[in-house]
Amino acid sequence: MITFHNPLHQGHAPVHEFFRGERVPCFEKPARVDYVEEALRARGHGMVAPDVDSSPVLAQVHAPRYLAFLQTAWQQWLALDPVANATIQPFPSVWPVRTLRSDVEPDNFVARLGLYSMDNGTPMAVGTWAAAKAGADGAASAAARVAQGARAAFCCTRPPGHHAGPDFMGGYCFLNNAAVAAQALRNQGARRVALLDVDYHHGNGTQSIFYARDDVLFVSLHGDPRTEYPFYLGHADEVGEAKGTGYNLNLPLPAGTSAATWFDALEQACTRIAGYQADALVISLGLDAFEGDPISRFALASADFTRLGGRLARLGLPTMFVLEGGYAAAELGTNAVNVLDGFEQA
Repeated sequence: MITFHNPLHQGHAPVHEFFRGERVPCFEKPARVDYVEEALRARGHGMVAPDVDSSPVLAQVHAPRYLAFLQTAWQQWLALDPVANATIQPFPSVWPVRTLRSDVEPDNFVARLGLYSMDNGTPMAVGTWAAAKAGADGAASAAARVAQGARAAFCCTRPPGHHAGPDFMGGYCFLNNAAVAAQALRNQGARRVALLDVDYHHGNGTQSIFYARDDVLFVSLHGDPRTEYPFYLGHADEVGEAKGTGYNLNLPLPAGTSAATWFDALEQACTRIAGYQADALVISLGLDAFEGDPISRFALASADFTRLGGRLARLGLPTMFVLEGGYAAAELGTNAVNVLDGFEQA
């Protein structure tokens, strides 16, 4: 298992977020990856730095003006008040909802932030762009190894990516690492790529990026969006559009779902992936289906993640894992490495 780490992830360290209307310490914090890296080292997994520039692939999965905004957002924020804003996290307060225009980029910074945000729970910090870009580089690097013949690779990074859409951030996500990986695999010769998202929260950004395409099959197991974030996408009747019709499979599950029921849904997902006859597989490896996660409500135990890795291995595809959510930070490392070890030992 080739593992790419993100040497810049600690630069993205916002202090607080808004959760259910309350200002709280950030759930998505540097310690998440620190715990995963510690577990990787403890079990003998080495880590290497990214060696591929993701910029060309980013331009294929994200809109140019969105990328331009992200790259300079913190500098734009500081320009408004270099002293005060250096210690204040910017949050949007307006959004272009139905009947409002989104084609004209406002001059006002907070309005621009709202244009490119789906929520006010995705805080920025001084190192956000550098961390997100290095994570995308890690995803592109891992995809390159798989395209060159590696059985599997893991991109151990934060911030996560699967809620980031073509032109918006949200759910702690800025750049869509899984989409970068899938597109990079396509660019390097994979005729078809299957992308499986096992995060508790639906990968709305990934779905949006590939919804009209038939060369990337998107399958997701997640909490029912009628009660769980991201709320506005992830229903079972979303099956793709245009050329992509039939290439999007959502398997929403109610809060409190048991491990047995979750694995039944995983079997449906694996059956669909096997029938797709993909050349490669990308896993959005969210680990917040864990029974101890503070903001999610499934019931997988740590040992179940070993079982997950073994089942994915039996698909027999070159596989790339990308770290997504999981907010029981102390257990995150164990659960992540259980998936990888289960895969390698199958």
